[in-house]
Amino acid sequence: MSILSNLVVTLVALLHVYFLVLEMFLWDKPAGLKAFGQTLEAATASKVLAANQGLYNGFLAAGLFWGLLLGAQGSDVKVFFLSCVLVAGLYGAATASRKILFIQAVPAAVGLLLVWLS
Repeated sequence: MSILSNLVVTLVALLHVYFLVLEMFLWDKPAGLKAFGQTLEAATASKVLAANQGLYNGFLAAGLFWGLLLGAQGSDVKVFFLSCVLVAGLYGAATASRKILFIQAVPAAVGLLLVWLS
């Protein structure tokens, strides 16, 4: 179970690295425009806010990687950062797009469950 939980935590961390790249570097590029369904004008106007959001996603990823590096002693760290991801995903699903529930919140919830069962 520990290997499976670590794989899911790694997946969640990598997703947040991907979100960081999209939001910080590709927000107003074709990949970012497509991913977020925005016009270039809207993306240009919100570029600084998106970069800030991307930075926060990077912190979530860093925390999850930190928990993984701690090995067996990293369970509490993984639980904390997965909980942060879950709350952010639930908030995003309620306020921005329902697909955030499936892209962000569900993987975090699965990760939390697996870490608790490990």
